[in-house]
Amino acid sequence: MEALLINCVEKSLNQFTLNNAIFLCERLRAEFPSEVNLQLLARCYLTNNQAYSAYHVLRGSKMAQSRYLFALSCFKMNLLSEAEAVLLPTEACEEVPNGAAGHYLLGLIYRCNDRREKAVEYFRKALSIDPLFWAAYEELCILGAAEEANIMFGEEATCRLQELYLVHESSHLQTASDDQFLDLDGTFQLEGMNLTRMKHVQGHDLKDAHQSHHEEAVLDESVTPVISDCPSNVPFCHTPSPVPPDLSGIAPLPSCRNVQLKSNIQRGEGSAKSIIDVSQRKFIEDKSMKVPRRFTSDFRLRRSARIAARKNATASTCTLNPLSFHSSTDDKGQNEHIKEGKWLQTPGDASSDYTAVISNSSSIVSGITDTLDLMRHIGEGYRLLCMYRCQEALNVYQKLPQKHYNTAWILSQVGKAYFELVDYLNAGHVFGLAHQISPYALEGMDKYSTVLYHLKEDMKLSYLAQELIAVDRLAPESWCAVGNCYSLQKDHETALKIFLRAVKLNSRFAYAHTLCGHEYAALEDYENGEKCYQSALRVDVRHYNAWYGLGMIYFRKENFEFAEHHFQQALQLNPHSSVIMCYLGNTLHAQKKSNEAFQMLEKAIITDKRNPLPMYYKADMLLSLGIFDKALEVLEELKEYAPCESSIHALMGKVYKECKIYDKAMLHFGIALDLKPFASDAIIIKACMQTLLAQDQLESNFN
Repeated sequence: MEALLINCVEKSLNQFTLNNAIFLCERLRAEFPSEVNLQLLARCYLTNNQAYSAYHVLRGSKMAQSRYLFALSCFKMNLLSEAEAVLLPTEACEEVPNGAAGHYLLGLIYRCNDRREKAVEYFRKALSIDPLFWAAYEELCILGAAEEANIMFGEEATCRLQELYLVHESSHLQTASDDQFLDLDGTFQLEGMNLTRMKHVQGHDLKDAHQSHHEEAVLDESVTPVISDCPSNVPFCHTPSPVPPDLSGIAPLPSCRNVQLKSNIQRGEGSAKSIIDVSQRKFIEDKSMKVPRRFTSDFRLRRSARIAARKNATASTCTLNPLSFHSSTDDKGQNEHIKEGKWLQTPGDASSDYTAVISNSSSIVSGITDTLDLMRHIGEGYRLLCMYRCQEALNVYQKLPQKHYNTAWILSQVGKAYFELVDYLNAGHVFGLAHQISPYALEGMDKYSTVLYHLKEDMKLSYLAQELIAVDRLAPESWCAVGNCYSLQKDHETALKIFLRAVKLNSRFAYAHTLCGHEYAALEDYENGEKCYQSALRVDVRHYNAWYGLGMIYFRKENFEFAEHHFQQALQLNPHSSVIMCYLGNTLHAQKKSNEAFQMLEKAIITDKRNPLPMYYKADMLLSLGIFDKALEVLEELKEYAPCESSIHALMGKVYKECKIYDKAMLHFGIALDLKPFASDAIIIKACMQTLLAQDQLESNFN
């Protein structure tokens, strides 16, 4: 009964009929109240987003896997201190449960608690256990603590993976005949069989036997199935596999258990040694019951040729796949040649074992090499992007094969790189391709909506927002797109409400906090804007947009020292941002540090020649210093880049006004008004025109 219920629960989980899985697993737990079955119930709850249920049923559990699931439940419920306490090594358990996944979860907890050094430590430990644990490397990149991908996925990672796969595989092949294969004298085990296979035997063969007057396969009432309590670093299924236990992101839950039929066997829940002993028990055929012939033949696995010869067994041969270890009883298989990933064991064939190891070793080594090579390319591109070395990141991503480059995730990273380079046209094009390839993917769509905002593509932005809301109404990215729609229409109050909704959906989404700060700043509510930027920094201290936003608030409040500090922090994180350089130069100029200000603006111009902002502020600075000729030269050059920018013509009008060339000043003020500037700018321009007219009349009367 236990094996049947476990199989049904697993089947329901695989088919995502979660209510059915929970119901059956609750019956399983009531009938067989073991901690392993409790883990399966917790898994059902977690899969159904019922972390609170998993939290209550796992409270007080001692097994490593139970501790991990309990910590995961605490993390989802934001009980970070409790999650940390249950994961940390204790005297009873000297290791973090669940290998790489446990260390990764601890790293997330420390990152949420703003304990950066501890977070980096555990993310690195997770990678040392499993070099292919990409999520840990991603977190290291976000924290700015990742080593170069060539080092992280280099020789050490290769050796680690080969050790885990090849040594595990070769040692298993040497001991497989003693631990896994069927003994031909009637003693056998099902450790290599999955529950689907077990269900087939129980549901068909035993049913047929029951109909034959109970002559075959009648189970005694004293014979009960026993599920071994495996430690977290041992798979629940003892099926030989090249995948080592610690390489699973989350240790495998009971999907294929060591179901044993043995009279009056008690569960071994004491030391690790007793647990391992339980997992290695074999099915012992009860002397009082007859096993149907079909039952034994279907599950018969040949031992090595040496043991078979010693026992003078004359059974049919069996084709074994050392990577999947699926059994076959097809007699035709003994005449087939060795195929990729398979080897044929025949009686007296002494070379078959050697051939299997060589064939599989070469395929595993090739797979490890290809995988790590791909990880190096993607990892280095992502690391450079997180360091805002965007052009270098683009160069790395463009070297990827087309089949990987043309995926939504890679294209989103490329779009982010263009976005940080203030190349909104290319960013919009690449983000559009990513959204076209995977309309359901939300990665980078918040930045895509901001790109469309800067491009003033209101129709595209509105359509994107509607699509994202249709995909997932509970994703913060969707509501960020909606908020940008309202912000583009100058409806800042509604935009603020939308961004606050995104924050409520995910308080760990730093960009939503920053967008709230921008809207508060647009409404001149600097106090609340400052709080939002600080909230973003509590989530991600390397979120340079929040440092920039704080600098802008202090600049507008004319607190230039604080503004300089925050702009410096933003520039330290993103040293290639010409926008931050511009405002830092303005701040320095406001503090009468003209030489430093000019140097910063020149650096901004060199960094990004396509950005007109540094040249505009340079001309404004020259105007304030009374260097009118150079200011006009810069503005004339700038007008070629952005002929329809009202602020450029307004500044040219001011320069001509100071030069007392009133007709040209009036001309450029008029052009600036025709280009529909912001309302606040329009008021300033009209005031300048009135002053110009009054001054012109005064001079005419004087003459």
